[in-house]
Amino acid sequence: MGNFAAHDPLGSPFREAIGAHLRAFIEARQAQLTAVGPQVHALSELALAFTAGGKRLRPAFCWWGFSAIAEPDDAEALLRAAASLDLLHVSALVHDDVMDASDTRRGLPAAHRQFETWHAEGGLLGSPEAFGRAGAILLGDLLLVWSMELFSGSGMPVEALARATPLLDAMRTEVTCGQFLDVFAQAEPVGAVDLMTLVPQVVEFKTSRYTVIRPLQVGAALAGADGSALQALRAYGSPLGRAFQFRDDVLGVFGEPEVTGKPAGDDLREGKRTVLIAHALERASDSAKERLLGLLGSADLDANDVASAREILVHSGALAATEQRISDDLGQALAALDGAPLRPEAVEALRTLAELATARSS
Repeated sequence: MGNFAAHDPLGSPFREAIGAHLRAFIEARQAQLTAVGPQVHALSELALAFTAGGKRLRPAFCWWGFSAIAEPDDAEALLRAAASLDLLHVSALVHDDVMDASDTRRGLPAAHRQFETWHAEGGLLGSPEAFGRAGAILLGDLLLVWSMELFSGSGMPVEALARATPLLDAMRTEVTCGQFLDVFAQAEPVGAVDLMTLVPQVVEFKTSRYTVIRPLQVGAALAGADGSALQALRAYGSPLGRAFQFRDDVLGVFGEPEVTGKPAGDDLREGKRTVLIAHALERASDSAKERLLGLLGSADLDANDVASAREILVHSGALAATEQRISDDLGQALAALDGAPLRPEAVEALRTLAELATARSS
């Protein structure tokens, strides 16, 4: 289908094509930034660095959402439209790292840490930390603006863009609101809110709609999908998004840093209220629950503390319960494709994408 194989929907040809369009777009804007002032060149350099990798899941769902309805006439234009979703995603990651005070991203120092270093090494005045936060916020804002520019200037027909833009607008609003719900969940005292209710709500808006549903529907709308196709993609995307996020939750505690690109136990240090934590607080003994709450949100957790938290999550049955939820949601997503009004080649790709999104180590 097109230039990409349904049995390998996230293969290197697709990822390299998305990466090439992102590089071309950012490099084409470097002269514009340098004309503002030589200092601004740092923004484009970091934009290039942080968009150079990644899973390319959102662009892939956009591509195969289109392909579920029709064969692309202009593959390059569709790739540019799909690539814009990765600019949006990196924008969100840069802002996430500021909010979470993360040190690394994709194996590199986080953007705000790199701006801090630039400030310190340049002998600039004021606080390196404040400068780093400001620089990263502005980089994230720039990437958000660029994502809209790349989408609208992708070369897709005007009528196709008009169909898809409301869905893209909704995607940006939903992920922002989902992120705020996540921040709120972390700020709420334990016991003041039902995590088993709040966590799925956060996941629906922060992950399911953002990572799977809207990218699929944006691609399908570009192709002229009708309401039944958009609904079928939603029925697939909602449970798959949950399974994807729950896998992220597991990796945030049990993942290997050299694979995930993040320090082990970072979710614990950040105090994230994940499905793992929700299950543990529901199932653990009182003493284990007290120990876990004492670790959650502590920025100076060491390897022994992380190991202790992992032990509680395993022995309480929280890890097994989360793995079961991943399996159940994956099954629900795959079942939604049965008889869906979508092209068979794309259904094959969507089945493979579902497996890749949930059976991963990073």
